[in-house]
Formats: sequence, C-alpha cells, structure tokens
Amino acid sequence: MAQPTIDPVQIKQQQRRTWDAVSAGWEASTEVFERYASRVTARLLDLGGVRDGQAVLDIGTGLGEPALSAGRLVGPGGRVLGIDLSPAMVGAARRRSAGVPAVAYEVADLEDSGRLPAGSFDVALSRWGLMFAVDHVAAFRAVARLLVPGGVLAASVWGPPAAAPVVAFGFAALSQLLRLPPPPPGTPGPFSMADPAALAADLAAAGFADAAVEELAVPFRFASTGRYVEFCRATTPPGLLDAIRERTGDADDPATWHAVGAAARERFADGDGLLLPSTALCLRAATPA
Repeated sequence: MAQPTIDPVQIKQQQRRTWDAVSAGWEASTEVFERYASRVTARLLDLGGVRDGQAVLDIGTGLGEPALSAGRLVGPGGRVLGIDLSPAMVGAARRRSAGVPAVAYEVADLEDSGRLPAGSFDVALSRWGLMFAVDHVAAFRAVARLLVPGGVLAASVWGPPAAAPVVAFGFAALSQLLRLPPPPPGTPGPFSMADPAALAADLAAAGFADAAVEELAVPFRFASTGRYVEFCRATTPPGLLDAIRERTGDADDPATWHAVGAAARERFADGDGLLLPSTALCLRAATPA
C-alpha cells in the first residue's frame, strides 16, 4: 500500500497554528519546565562553545531558549538571533528577553532561510526544535550553510517516547482514552530524530563532520499529580482538545483529565508528586574548517 504523501506547506501551516495555539500554555508553564530543561540549555552552550563576541543562531527558539542564555554569554560584542515558525512564540520570547540587547527574534523557517546570508553564524543551537523539520537532511544542510567554516551545531532532540514521558505520556494517555489513530508515517514530530544512529547519519549526509550524539537524563518532577495535569492541559495541542470536546462536550472534561492524572500517578508516583525522568539526545557536529 502506498504511503500518504506529506505536503510540506500544509505541515508547516499546521505547525504554525499549533504552536500559536499552545504558546500561552507553554508560557504559563515556563517555571516548572525550565527548572529542569535548563540542564539541557547548559549542556548545549557547553557543546557549542558559546563565548563572548560570537554570532549565534537559535533554531525553533520557542519561548526564547537557549537564545536568552546564549545572549548573556556573547556579551555586547556578540549577537544572538532566535527564529521560530510561530509568531505567538516569538512574541513571548521577545517579552522574556527584554533587557538583553544582544538577543533578537524573527518569525522564520529554517527550511526557507535563504534570506539569511551564508556563513552568518559561529554557532547554531536548537533545543527540541529540529525534530519538527519535514526533511531532516535538508534542514541540517540549511544549518551548515548558515555557519562559518568550522562552525558548530549543538542541539537537543527527544529520545524515544518511552524514554521521554514528560512530552509523550500525556499525549499517549489521551490518545488511548479517545482511541485516536496514530499520525501518518513520516509526519514530523517530537520523536522523529529519536534514533541516534540515524541522527548521526543525517548529519553526515548534510556535510557535517565529527558528529557525536549523547544521552542526557532530565528528571522532570511535578509537586503533585494536579500540577502535572495542569501542565498537560496547558501544552496539549488544539487537535487533541477538539477530540476531547467532541467526545465529552468539554475540552476540560474532569473525568478525562482525572484519568490522565491517575494513569500518570500509577506510573510515576514519587512521594506526594510525580517524577518523569526523560532522555534528551544532545548532538554536536561541525562544518568542515
């Protein structure tokens, strides 16, 4: 049977709508998420060797990390540009980065970044952004074009769903409750780069050298089951909320969200709260000098 054709334009439009819709929820969840995600930011800054005076690109910047942290390192002589498909995310990032003059943000798509001059950046960073690319090799080639010779890409993606419950478990629980079909094969998503060997091969195919991929455990903890459910509800895409509404008449249906919390409690209970240890894959690769 022939696989359905993926329309890149349609995918990008859907991604923009989705991230615009969840931007407020992610902004409200910043404190609880960054408490642990900041470990990944720190590792990427270290892998990228970000330092004073450099030009840094942050791809899929979302709410502005790791661009904001990089801006504090490059100093007044450096510059950081964060790009994202979502105007709402870029607006939130600008609010969070007010007072850090080295950092700027633009609504832009890496896979359509020809307007940015080649060799513009010393370092490219991306924290959980690149895995949404439609064509992985083409996206990595676009990054390579924007880097100086010997420039560094340092990025994180999620490991497999079972190893990244902070983003996978809530969606899986809802999908099971609602009996939703899986997305079509080849659809970009959080786990499309979860295979380290395939990830390294794609980097090499794009012209990067010395690609290395490492695992980083991130112990996301929520003070209570209720806080976890609040996080899930805030970051659930509109398509899943529509499915809840169609089934129950209310996207905030108490029984549905209680079931999600109960399933999480059974699996991840840790004292009064929940512990969801999740694996990020951190990669480093360089353009030929």
